[in-house]
Amino acid sequence: MKSMEDNELVPVAMQIILHAGDARVKADEALEFAKNADFNSAYASLADSKADIIQAHQSQTKVIQDETRGITHEPNLLFTHAQDTLMTIASEIRFARRLVELYELILQSGEENK
Repeated sequence: MKSMEDNELVPVAMQIILHAGDARVKADEALEFAKNADFNSAYASLADSKADIIQAHQSQTKVIQDETRGITHEPNLLFTHAQDTLMTIASEIRFARRLVELYELILQSGEENK
């Protein structure tokens, strides 16, 4: 089995953290847009957020695929942190989408009752 050097995992981990962090910022922006009833911008921010989280996920997937090909690596705390960050923010994005949908539903419901 070949071994992936720890230092090869560092840039991958940083890419995951970077893209996941960008995704979180865009999900937060989506919630602000929704709070102000700007749903077109909210959904656009959510789409951008999803694109960023997909990039983060693709970085992680490459490491996992390498592992299935016999390219192993020693446990790496930064990569573990990156995976945790990815998973947490992916959940936040799903929750943000639901909140935007709820904001929109509540606003529509309020307008119908006028």
